[in-house]
Amino acid sequence: AGVAVLAVVGVGLAAVGRRWPALVIAVVALAVALIVVWIPRNLQTAARSVPPIHDISTDTENPPAFVAIAERRRGAPNPAAYDGPEVAAQQKQGYPDLGPLTLPAPTDRALAAAEAAARKLGWEIVAVVPAEGRLEATATTPWFGFKDDVVVRFTPAGTGSRVDVRSKSRVGRSDLGANAKRIRAFLAELSARLSTAA
Repeated sequence: AGVAVLAVVGVGLAAVGRRWPALVIAVVALAVALIVVWIPRNLQTAARSVPPIHDISTDTENPPAFVAIAERRRGAPNPAAYDGPEVAAQQKQGYPDLGPLTLPAPTDRALAAAEAAARKLGWEIVAVVPAEGRLEATATTPWFGFKDDVVVRFTPAGTGSRVDVRSKSRVGRSDLGANAKRIRAFLAELSARLSTAA
């Protein structure tokens, strides 16, 4: 903020003195200062708009468990185990729309579509276990390279299947809404793929 103020003064002095190279430098300095101020303010606003949690699941009573990824999370600040009832309550208040999805496709076909959807979203596939109806993957955030792990569970539901998704950050207290956003994007992509196939 201090640099931005100095840059504004520099822009004024350079404009009055008609020193065009100095004016360009002052404008660039102002732009950089405003970006540096805007990024943390934007993150702070995002953090205030979502619950301060980092473990999101469409099934908070019986959340899908990490199996293949558990070893990768060893030593991570956020352990693989589900964070419990307090987090579940915060999630229900902050993300009331998140819940299991029922699909018309049987579990084997739904799991294949889920793998394709995960790859399209840029996730690293860690395990696909058809016998258990389970897919595990790791998503890396674009800006800071944080690792968030995802487990997808399919269970038979009549002639179709029920899908539950859990996404958990390895580090940090609040995920700024990233895990919920990831789950929504995945379920939308999965539904679209199965609708197209049908």
